[in-house]
Amino acid sequence: MSYGIVTAGYIAASVLFILALGGLSDQEKAKRAVWYGIIGMGIAVFVTVFGPQVTSYWFLIPMMAIGAAIGAVVAQRVEMTGMPQLVAALHSFVGLAAVFIGINSYLHAPAMLTHAEELIHQVEIFVGVFIGAITFTGSIVAYGKLAGQIDGKALILPYRHTMNVAGLVVSVILMLMFLNGAGLWTLLLMTLIAFAIGAHLVLAIGGADMPVVVSMLNSYSGWAAAATGFMLGNDLLIVTGALVGSSGAILSYIMCEAMNRKFLSVILGGFGGPTGPAMEIEGEQVPIDADGVAAALEEAQNIVIVPGYGMAVAQAQQSISELTKRLRAKGKNVRFAIHPVAGRLPGHMNVLLAEAKVPYDIVLEMDEINEDFPDTDVVIVVGSNDIVNPAAQEDPNSPIAGMPVLEVWKAKNVFVSKRGQGTGYSGIENPLFYKENTRMFYGDAKASIDALLQRIT
Repeated sequence: MSYGIVTAGYIAASVLFILALGGLSDQEKAKRAVWYGIIGMGIAVFVTVFGPQVTSYWFLIPMMAIGAAIGAVVAQRVEMTGMPQLVAALHSFVGLAAVFIGINSYLHAPAMLTHAEELIHQVEIFVGVFIGAITFTGSIVAYGKLAGQIDGKALILPYRHTMNVAGLVVSVILMLMFLNGAGLWTLLLMTLIAFAIGAHLVLAIGGADMPVVVSMLNSYSGWAAAATGFMLGNDLLIVTGALVGSSGAILSYIMCEAMNRKFLSVILGGFGGPTGPAMEIEGEQVPIDADGVAAALEEAQNIVIVPGYGMAVAQAQQSISELTKRLRAKGKNVRFAIHPVAGRLPGHMNVLLAEAKVPYDIVLEMDEINEDFPDTDVVIVVGSNDIVNPAAQEDPNSPIAGMPVLEVWKAKNVFVSKRGQGTGYSGIENPLFYKENTRMFYGDAKASIDALLQRIT
C-alpha cells in the first residue's frame, strides 16, 4: 500500500472522527455518530497495518487478534455500572503505551537527524513519556476508586501541593539534563516521578469530583496519543489525540462550571476535604413502605425522578421506565432531573435512561428543572447523595460547599430510594434525609421500584 493511499485513509478517518464527535452532542444522532467512529478507527487501523512502514506481520497480526478477542469479551461482560472503571482502565493503557513508545523511540532514534531535529525529537519523547506516566497511574487510581477498591474520600497529605510542584521542578531539571546527553537514566527517573504525581493527583480528589477526573483523564490520554504521534511522525495520531485531548479538557471545564468549581482546583485536589467542622444534623430518618409511596404517587400530578449511581448498581432503569409509562398513562406529568455529575461518568444517567427507552423530551438538565421543584408534588430520588445534598448550600464547611445541586427538598414530598443509612460513595452526610418532607424508601432500588409497579397498574 502506497504512502498516498495511507494519507488518504488518514484524512478519511480524521473526518469520520470529527463527525463522530459532533454527532454525540445530539441524543438522536448519537448511535450514527458511534458508527462513524467505529468505521474511522477501522480505516485507520487497516491503512496503518498494511502501510509501507509495517513489515513484521507474523508478530503484529497475532497480537492484534489477541487484543481484539480480549476487547470483545470485556465489552460483552461489562455492565453499564462498570463502564466508568472500564473507561479509566482503557485510559491507563493509552498512557502506558505512550511511556513504552517514548522509551523505544529513544533507544531506536531515527538516523541522519540534524542537531535541531534531534533536540525536538528528544523533547517530544520526554513530554510524551511524562504525560503518559501521569495518565497511567492516575487512571489506575481512578479505576480503584470507581470500583470501590480504593477509598473514595480524598487523601490529603501534608504539603501535597508542594510535593507536586517539587516533582514537576525535578522533572524539568531532568529534561534539561536529558537534552544535554545525560542518558536514559534521566528519562526513567522522570517516569517514576510522573507515576507518583499521577497517583497522588487522583488520590487527592474526592468522590464527588470523580466524573470530572474521568473526563480529565480522557483528555490526558488524548494528549499522550498526540505526543506519541509526534514521536512516530504519525499525522492521524496527532489529529486524533488533539481531538480527544481538547474535547476532554473542554468537557471537564464545562462540568466544573456547572459544579461551581475552579478547574485547576479540582484537578489538583484543591477540594479534597472540609476546612472546618461539618454542620450538625438534627432529626431522624423516617422510613416509608411501598404502599405509602404508591398512595402519594396516585395523588400527585407533577412528579420528578432523580436518578443516581444507585440506580445503575441496582440496574433499575428498566423498572423506572415502566413506572414512568404507567404514571404518564394516568395523565401525570413525569420528568427526570439530571445533574451534570450524576453517576461516575459524564452523561452516565442519560445513557442508562436512553438504554431503557425513556423519552428524551422528559429528561431535563439541572438548570432546566431546578426552579420547578416548589411546584412538584413528589420527587423520587433513586440512589443519589451528593447531587441532592442541601449541605452544598447550607454548610460552608462541607466538601461540596458551593456546588449547585438539585433542590429537591423544596418539593411537597421527597422519597429517597436507598439501600441503608450510609453516607454514600463520597462519605458526605446528607441533611435531606432528615427533613420533615422526606421519607426513606429503604431497599434495593430495582426491588423497591418493582414493588411500586405491583401497586400502580
